[in-house]
Amino acid sequence: MHTLHNIKKWSGLLALGLTLSFGLQAKDSPQSKTTTENNTLLAEWSGPYGGVPAFDKMKLEDVIPAFEVAMTENLADYDKIANNNEPATFENTIVAMEKAGEKLNRAGVYFGIWGANLSSPEVRKLQMELAPKFSEMRSKISQNKKLFARIKNVYEDSLKTPLESDQQRLVKTTYESFAMNGADLSPEKQKRYAEINKELSSMYTQFANNVLHDEEGYITYLNKDQLGGLPDSFIKSAAKVAENNGKEGQYAVTNTRSSMDPFLTYSTERELRKQVWNNYYSRGDNGDEYDNNDLIKQILKLRRERVELLGHENYAEWRLQNRMAKTPENAMNLMEAVWPAAIARVKEEVADMQAVADSLGDEITIKPWDYRYYAEKVRMDKYALDSNEVKQYLQLDNLREAMFYVAGKLFNFDFKPVKEGTVPVFHEDVKVWEVNDKTTGELVGLWYLDPFARPGKRSGAWATSYRSHSTFDGPKNVLSSNNSNFIKPAPGESVLVSWDDATTFFHEFGHALHFLSSNVRYPSLNGGVRDYTEFQSQLLERWLSTDEVINKYLKHHETGEVIPDELIAKIKKASTFNQGFATTEYLASALMDMKLHLADPDTLDVDKFERETLSALGMPDELVMRHRTPHFGHVFSGEGYATAYYGYMWADVLTADAAEAFQEAPGGFYDEEMAAKLVNYLFAPRNAMDPAEAYRKFRGRDAKIDALMRDRGFAEPKESTEKDKKAD
Repeated sequence: MHTLHNIKKWSGLLALGLTLSFGLQAKDSPQSKTTTENNTLLAEWSGPYGGVPAFDKMKLEDVIPAFEVAMTENLADYDKIANNNEPATFENTIVAMEKAGEKLNRAGVYFGIWGANLSSPEVRKLQMELAPKFSEMRSKISQNKKLFARIKNVYEDSLKTPLESDQQRLVKTTYESFAMNGADLSPEKQKRYAEINKELSSMYTQFANNVLHDEEGYITYLNKDQLGGLPDSFIKSAAKVAENNGKEGQYAVTNTRSSMDPFLTYSTERELRKQVWNNYYSRGDNGDEYDNNDLIKQILKLRRERVELLGHENYAEWRLQNRMAKTPENAMNLMEAVWPAAIARVKEEVADMQAVADSLGDEITIKPWDYRYYAEKVRMDKYALDSNEVKQYLQLDNLREAMFYVAGKLFNFDFKPVKEGTVPVFHEDVKVWEVNDKTTGELVGLWYLDPFARPGKRSGAWATSYRSHSTFDGPKNVLSSNNSNFIKPAPGESVLVSWDDATTFFHEFGHALHFLSSNVRYPSLNGGVRDYTEFQSQLLERWLSTDEVINKYLKHHETGEVIPDELIAKIKKASTFNQGFATTEYLASALMDMKLHLADPDTLDVDKFERETLSALGMPDELVMRHRTPHFGHVFSGEGYATAYYGYMWADVLTADAAEAFQEAPGGFYDEEMAAKLVNYLFAPRNAMDPAEAYRKFRGRDAKIDALMRDRGFAEPKESTEKDKKAD
């Protein structure tokens, strides 16, 4: 079921493998004779829970014939709508579009698993060689003059005679999507617009695959005498990874954040820290065939040319017109309001770290590969807080149960493990839970968890849905998933994670709850506004540190003892510790994203621009952007976060403000009245309600930046106007 919103989303996430991509030309595949009749990727989902994907039966050779059929049928669905001789109505045009492309959706779910969770050279070749076909299909739909005329008629009629609120929003977002993507251009401009999209689709896939190559290709192997400072849990996991890679007796530091971060925090081997740091932050920037710098320039040039066809000066102006920020200036104003306080805090943090290094007689000047290591020593010195001690109480299974507890209290959800073998999975690590309403027993959906890192799985953590909730053609229960990259433990060992990783686990579960709590009629309204969609998940992070979660689930993995009050007090006291680092590395990436898209791409030297921009911003020498430009997948492996990475900060303004609402409530973070507002206004509507209106219904007013500044321990702005304070 797809309107243009779904199609756009798929193409934007194409290279990340989260969604739809296409395969080799049929002539290149000896297995391409697979018939469509027995093609798992096309078949309706059967089995329990309203039908589930047959992940255990999917075959890569089915990709080509599946998408040949699915794309053809999808285009036919839209052609039928466009050529309808009846006057355009909401039902025969907009609702008909919601029903289009069922097979395409099913095939996309399967190939999304290969791209994100089970990648391989064969999968990457599939993505690279036929990604343009998807772009061509999308262009045929978005540039269909007859189809757009019908959409425009429905839109104009709705302005005279308003529909129901969710229908009105669906019509508005559909019309805007088509208009923003060239539906009204001349045939000549439409032709060039489609050519640009086709070129970009290949470039996005190439960018992502280049980064994945460098993540898989740069592994640091250690000997036993190079393990100084590393926790036992890390050593055991590193040994297992090395053994799996044929390096028994050694220890592997993989080129992913989940491996890099703890190594840089604890390793006493400074030269190895530098090597691991260089490997990670040089992804896509090694001057070889996988280098992304020239590719980025080409992407930026094509994006600029495309929006100029629509009459816009730059990509950022075009992209933000229907976001909460509305303009690049508003987004920049928010970031620039926080930036000075962030880099000022970094100077304080570096001074503290340098003092510790000097007191230890280390005779070094703090460099980026030292930041985490000495920050940890400062944490222990100032707050007597040992991160490794905290990890002993952050056992992955307990954290999962803590998330279920929060979901039960706030959303009235009950999670029960599904018996193994009942629901097909794509890897033995994946587990599945049934989600029901605690009061009625009604099925809400399923939750899949793929927790561990492995070759072929993209780095980081993310959530996705295999089936979204909708009711317009019968209720659909939700199939949601969370995906992480925790290091798989040695047999019999517990998975212990850092406080930051635990926070991320809750964050991504917030996205899953957003899927599961959806209460919308039309599939396209399950999407969201980019600078709003991170808000709900960021807010859920706050429940990790509530007393209920602490007392019930933060228990020592060996003794079962609840984390001591004094350790929790240290954690809370240190809650704003290292906020200079965290805020600056993020904001540097967000500012770079915006500035790159405002710059003239014709004269751009990407590497030089990054250096000069950071210098002009006063970026501290002791740290780098969270995502350096050559591996900034959020922005260059698709368009989901292009000129929108600021959205995390925008959402964080809402998060801090909403968290204070819970703090002020009689029942605190588990206040029943606030929980009901949380679900009814912030989670259930998805994109069926304007985000600014939804937040005002929850809070009674617009959000203000003050709470964010308090939350991060930064001084509030000395002078703040209503314009500065408002987040929407």
